[in-house]
This record gives sequence, C-alpha cells and structure tokens, in this order.
Amino acid sequence: MYALLTFSLIPVQMVAVAFNLKLADDLPRFYHALCLKIMHIEVRLSGEPLIEGGVLVANHASYLDIPILGAMTKGSFIAKKEVASWPIFGLLAKLQRSTFVERRPVRAREQTDQISQRLASGHKLILFPEGTSNDGNRILPFKSTLFGVAESVLPDGSQVKIQPVSIAATRLDGAPMGRDLRAFYSWYGDMDLAPHLWQFLALGKVTVEVVIHPPMTLAQAGSRKEMARRCESLVIQGHQAALTGANHGASVPLLDTKRPGDLIGCSPLAVVFEDFRLFG
Repeated sequence: MYALLTFSLIPVQMVAVAFNLKLADDLPRFYHALCLKIMHIEVRLSGEPLIEGGVLVANHASYLDIPILGAMTKGSFIAKKEVASWPIFGLLAKLQRSTFVERRPVRAREQTDQISQRLASGHKLILFPEGTSNDGNRILPFKSTLFGVAESVLPDGSQVKIQPVSIAATRLDGAPMGRDLRAFYSWYGDMDLAPHLWQFLALGKVTVEVVIHPPMTLAQAGSRKEMARRCESLVIQGHQAALTGANHGASVPLLDTKRPGDLIGCSPLAVVFEDFRLFG
C-alpha cells in the first residue's frame, strides 16, 4: 500500500512542482497523513498553535518523524546533503522542496542566505537541530550554528519565528512503550532502513505524542546560542512529560473533510481536485 501510494503520487507532485501549482504545497501533507494511516501511527497533539510561517525545530529519533511533522503542516524540511542522494527518499525530499545543507562551517553563511530567501518567500521550514537521529529516549544537544536562520529579517522587517516541537513515541497498542520497544520506532546509528521499517510495521499501532511550544525570535532569546539552549530545554521538557505520561495530548484526525484548514485535520482533497481542474 505504501509503495502504491508513493509511486502513484510521485509523477503528480513532479507536475505540480514543475508548474508551481498550489498542489505542490498541499499534496505532501495529504501524502504524509495517508502514510501515517498505512503505518498505524496515531498522533496526539498538545500545546500551542502552530505558527503560519517561520521554522519548526524538533528532536529527531526516526525517519517516521518526517511524515508526522509533514502531516501536521505544509512545510519543507532542512536536511543534510547526503539525503539528496538516497534512493527513493532523496527524490521524495526533493519533491517536497527540501533544503539540503552541508555540515561545514565554511558553507554556513551561504546556506543561511539560501534558507533566508525561502523564508522571505513565505515558506515554512522544518529543522532537526540535533543534526542526527537518536534512540528516542533522550535529546541530543542542539547545534547553535543551525539557528543562524533566526538572524534573517523578513520583507516586512520582522524577525523569523522559531517554534520548538517535542516528539515522543509513547504507546504500543494502547499500552505504555518502554525504552526497549521505543528502539523499534527509532532509527539511528548504522541501522538498515528496510529491515527496520519491516519490523516497525509488524509492531501494531504506535501512539506518538507531539508537544508544540511557544515560538520565539532572536530578539527575545538574546543570541543564537541562547535560542538553541532555550529550544533544547523546551523540547526536553515536552519529551520527558510525554514519556512519563504527564502530558495528555488529544488524538487528532489526520484526514477530516469536515474541518478543512485545521491544524492537522485539514483535507487537501478539495485543493487537489481544484488544481487538477485548473491544470487541465
């Protein structure tokens, strides 16, 4: 089902990107929401409303974080350069108009300018400031260099808003998920992708808690390093609260035609059909 969905929508998204259709923004969100249904991932959401533009920064434990965030909002990911060359997934990242960056300080300014241009054009970007994935039981230090984008100034003179997001896999078939079982959700180190995905699909229904924290600007944080520290602290707090059961997020329908435009519950189907009619 996943392969059929993916390979059916790739040419559609190619056309949408090539002709700069609104569908190019809406289709990835629809695709990610369907992927979560296929993979039996339930998302429970709590905290603040998502900002309209700006940058979301989240902890990163697995490639499964991508469809979760992708289903929540229309946005593009900031990914390491190596992702662009991955089979299939590299193509999917390009079709979602991801920005690929290198982990070299000499390229930092150039890449920050590139990201600033995307933000000035009204795009929302999603960043994993740990720089790599981990076992899902902890948060790695946030790299302050990746927060250089916070120094950007938007066309209206305002600063870019940065919004921290905590992601935690918490339950399996309704029962609390312990440290060992969480490794079946997490993908890190030298794990092979295909065997990991196969094991994950055999698990059952996994509940993932997403906690959205208040956004901040560079002026509010004081400096890039302080912003990285504050975001890291908030993400750790939300992650720990989710793992200990202190957070009580509400299950959110990922496809709900009755509430178009809601945080996660929007249905891009109407937009899809509208763009098909316009293109035709």
